[in-house]
Amino acid sequence: MTWKATVLTLFPEMFPGPLGLSLAGKALAEGVWHLDAIDIRDFAHDKHRSVDDTPAGGGAGMVMRADIAAAAIDATKAAAPAGTPAIYLSPRGTPLTQAGVEVLAHGPGVILLCGRFEGLDQRVLDAREIEEVSIGDYVLSGGDLAAHVVMDACVRLLPGVVGNAGTHDEESFASGLLEYPHYTRPRDWEGHAIPEVLLSGDHEKIAAWRREQAEALTKKRRPDLWDRHRKAKS
Repeated sequence: MTWKATVLTLFPEMFPGPLGLSLAGKALAEGVWHLDAIDIRDFAHDKHRSVDDTPAGGGAGMVMRADIAAAAIDATKAAAPAGTPAIYLSPRGTPLTQAGVEVLAHGPGVILLCGRFEGLDQRVLDAREIEEVSIGDYVLSGGDLAAHVVMDACVRLLPGVVGNAGTHDEESFASGLLEYPHYTRPRDWEGHAIPEVLLSGDHEKIAAWRREQAEALTKKRRPDLWDRHRKAKS
């Protein structure tokens, strides 16, 4: 079964965007994965194709209407493979992790709902059991860029997209640690040399050095990951 991503958005012209390039774009053209970008405005009821209204209780901005969003979600779910999860991209959602990406990549696909304005009427999130996911502790103009991030993270894990599948085994987060530093030619650059151990040909020493570097980087830059890693080993 082809992995399928369906994006519900007010700006379908933003897709595939960068996902139409490089390895993801090649895989898309070859049918390794499929992408549908659906315009939420197609489910509006008036001639102006309005999808939002003023927030109940007052306040700044506008809120996406539950009835219109629900109609878009229902139609999309009906056409999606069974078991396809629906996700709303939101800064208040559960943080996206590599483990979560792997779950999505091993499933039939994903439905991504991209918010705009001040957000989406809470009732549709509750009624349709839509999971909220965040790509970081910051606010974007909408969920479209976040949807690109989620899809890119998933697509690169699909079989045949990245040439060397073993690459995934040593990437950041694969072992609970950040990835070790990389070097290539020239051997000396502006007075900086490649660490000698990497030129030794001793694979055991190289593996040990890379492990040490990964641990040191994680401990310094992501103490939260380091603490979790230590607890997992104990």
